[in-house]
Amino acid sequence: MTNPNLWNQLLVWPITNLLIAFYKLCEFLHIPGPMGFAIILLTISIRLLLYPLMHVQLKSAKKMSDLKPHIDALNAKHKDNKQALQQAQLALYKEHGVNPMAGCLPTLVQFPILIALYNVFYQLLGSTNISVFLTDLNKILYFPFLHLTKLDFMFLGVNLTIKPGEWQKYGWWLLSVPLITALLQWWQTKLMMPSYAKASEGKPILAVNDTKKNDEKKTDDMGDIQKQMALITPVMFGFFALQFPLGLSLYWNVFGLFGIIQQLQINKSSK
Repeated sequence: MTNPNLWNQLLVWPITNLLIAFYKLCEFLHIPGPMGFAIILLTISIRLLLYPLMHVQLKSAKKMSDLKPHIDALNAKHKDNKQALQQAQLALYKEHGVNPMAGCLPTLVQFPILIALYNVFYQLLGSTNISVFLTDLNKILYFPFLHLTKLDFMFLGVNLTIKPGEWQKYGWWLLSVPLITALLQWWQTKLMMPSYAKASEGKPILAVNDTKKNDEKKTDDMGDIQKQMALITPVMFGFFALQFPLGLSLYWNVFGLFGIIQQLQINKSSK
């Protein structure tokens, strides 16, 4: 963390300073569990900062999701002619005002910030020698009034440095944390999945009655794969939450909750 490379100076150090500033503010206001609330405030701040970019990304993903039945139909119809398939897809995107690449740039911008956030929380909450860590931490804080002599990791009566995987030592209730993480991820994934029961934007879905049964089966298989991924992804995030300190799960769950709220707004506006 103290290495003055470009990555640390541009992302890790500013995020760390903002987190400690929120921690100091909560401590000054005598708010119990200052680290927990500092993580929540930092997460909200980052989420608001990324809101325009994430709005573009989620809106683009929603449009692509709504077009999934049309795309499946085109795949079945032009399965033997790749050129015709590409032309039909481009025409479909143009008709519905969809740019398949619209969600890529926001993702590329967000990714370094999210990695830096993870890096900050993991080093902060995973430190085994707190005195040495505080010495290194104070070296990268911008202002003397941010310097720390101690850190309070308790939040709502729970130490944010412990891991749900240690439930046998601290209690079975810790298993509820990865469960909540998995459920939030499942909910957000479900909100982004296409609805095959309705046509996109009130327009009829392309007919595929003239295709062979095996083509229809391929389309159904793609839908099954999507459903399987919608189940695998939450399980994967739940497994990660089982291994990480509670503070990281707090950050990820708050971040995901705001993502769900944003996705609900996009889904509502697209109807």
